[in-house]
Amino acid sequence: MNSERQNSLACPRLGTDLVQRWEGNPLINVGDLGFKCSDILNAGVACFRGQVLLLVTIEHPSGRRHIHLGRPDGNGAYTVEEQPFISPSTEPEFAQHERHGVLDARATFIDGAWHIVYNALGFHGYRLALARTTDFENVERLGLISQPDVKAGVLFGEKFNGRFARLERPEHGQSIWVTYSDNLVYWGRSEIVISPRPGFWDSCRIGVGPAPMAIEQGWLVLYYGAKDTSAGPIYRMGAVILDRYDPTKVVARANIPILSPREYYERIGDVPNLVFSAGAYLDDDGTLNIIYGASDSCICLGTTTVQEIVDNCYDSSLEY
Repeated sequence: MNSERQNSLACPRLGTDLVQRWEGNPLINVGDLGFKCSDILNAGVACFRGQVLLLVTIEHPSGRRHIHLGRPDGNGAYTVEEQPFISPSTEPEFAQHERHGVLDARATFIDGAWHIVYNALGFHGYRLALARTTDFENVERLGLISQPDVKAGVLFGEKFNGRFARLERPEHGQSIWVTYSDNLVYWGRSEIVISPRPGFWDSCRIGVGPAPMAIEQGWLVLYYGAKDTSAGPIYRMGAVILDRYDPTKVVARANIPILSPREYYERIGDVPNLVFSAGAYLDDDGTLNIIYGASDSCICLGTTTVQEIVDNCYDSSLEY
């Protein structure tokens, strides 16, 4: 993380959030681009050859969504490439499922390559698709890896009993599930992991955020949760720790969110009152940098530490 940016992080205010916002937020908005677009949604993260790359979802003026690469410019800002990295495919196998866009990329490094799970949006609703790259110049589609009406997918970086695993959110039930595969193409044996909790901040629907992070206590998973109100839903971010060897076993789960929409850029936009992360990365000093979308209209940066989030999970006084 750029030292100037790190030093400019605003001090947290009492009564706000565990995650501290960068005082220069938004990190990227429409006015920062060198080309026309309708909006900026979310961004996955990949730490590649000493750089933090962003996989940014951009809605083009046509309304279709594409995934663009954002590269650091050396001055603490990002340049988003005009040419999409992943666009809706015209290949017969993919075209009907990606006709309306590709979005919400989440990247995991497995077996010497970056594997990118993204939402494909087409005539049959959402499906998960998987692509692979080794250089972030060329990308290979591996296939559509879910049934219709499944979204918010991300791969674990390690296998469980010899099988790959991913977290996902089927539309029915609004919960987070885990699904397994022997070859990254054919998936099955789905099991539920966590569900919305009536009366809590995540009472209506939940979905996974960035790729799970291996920590001493197990797997740290950041997720988003929605609570419906008379003025519309509020989307916040929370955390759960899963067992290192059994991702269906919850070790600890925070009862309070780590980030809530409070600033104007988080409360006003295409989808108001929303903070949503698809990417995060660790600095050498233990700082956890969370790249998050705000109101489906810009990309922002927040920081905390893994230990603070872990403590937040274990300090919850109510049972989950």
